Amino acid sequence: MKNRWMITPLTAIAALTGSSAFAAEELTVYTAFETDMLAKFKNGFEQANPDIKINWVRDSTGIMTAKLLAEKGNSHADVVWGLAGSSMALLKEKGILKPYTPVGLDQIRGNLVDPQEDKAWFGNDAFFNAVCFNEIVAEQQGLSKPETWEDLLKPEYKGHIAMPNPASSGTGYMQVSAWIQSMGDDAAWQYMAKLDDNIAHYTHSGSKPCVQAGMGEVAIGISMAIRGATLKTQGAPIDIIMPKGGVGWEAEAVGLVNTESDAAKRLVDWSISEEANTLYNEFYPVVGHKSINAAVTNYPDVENAMVDMDFGKMAQSREDVLQTWSDKFDAKSEPRS
Repeated sequence: MKNRWMITPLTAIAALTGSSAFAAEELTVYTAFETDMLAKFKNGFEQANPDIKINWVRDSTGIMTAKLLAEKGNSHADVVWGLAGSSMALLKEKGILKPYTPVGLDQIRGNLVDPQEDKAWFGNDAFFNAVCFNEIVAEQQGLSKPETWEDLLKPEYKGHIAMPNPASSGTGYMQVSAWIQSMGDDAAWQYMAKLDDNIAHYTHSGSKPCVQAGMGEVAIGISMAIRGATLKTQGAPIDIIMPKGGVGWEAEAVGLVNTESDAAKRLVDWSISEEANTLYNEFYPVVGHKSINAAVTNYPDVENAMVDMDFGKMAQSREDVLQTWSDKFDAKSEPRS
């Protein structure tokens, strides 16, 4: 009679080796996605790829870009997923992102993809700036509703505006770049100098100015449209304004760092899939996949607000623009936490 405690060879191997025999391969993924998105994207990928686990390293776009540049030649990242297109162009130029052709690339909008032949970054979504305007604070302070960028120079707004520091926030940098590309260098710097007179402070987070406007800490936050839509849906007393003259926007993209990892390649492939884009579309109305385009609650109309953005130029001029901006305006930046 067979011993009821007898175990099969397969069971014995599992008992001897423990769960490590079946442990998922771990990927280090650098990102600037908003923190409330990370769990959804991680869960979506890991459910489709149960043999791979994502370990996020997350910070704002500017800080994450600087980290990747500092680690050049010894990067700890396997994949960069959720970083601005201009940063991705710079990382490719420095040899950090490697050329790769992910499965399904033909389904991704061309204006959200690396324009060079040896493509190395691929758009997941397009994110836009906006002006978050607290209607209750405005009424209390007697402030009119701005409609254009020039309106923000009115004396009535002095001390009522928050904006991201472009050296630490991709949201801030893309708006500064949008002003430069739409107004021209001289006019843009003159505009920013006048705007600085009305700025209460510069934040180190792209979403924070809108959060502060939603909480009534400032009346106006130059910030992320997606954060404004989320806060308004949650009940914040804000109007989300797309100023006449156009707003800054960028592709949020994915790129491969570790070419030796098949798991890293699988993540890049999945990140541009229809499944992944359906998740992005819960937050963004404009996503990479051509077939995904559901509306997002309270997200403003961006179709007529897009400035023509040259991501390559943004990458090439980044260092000079940020140095000039910091020399002129950094004194009003909030302390780094």
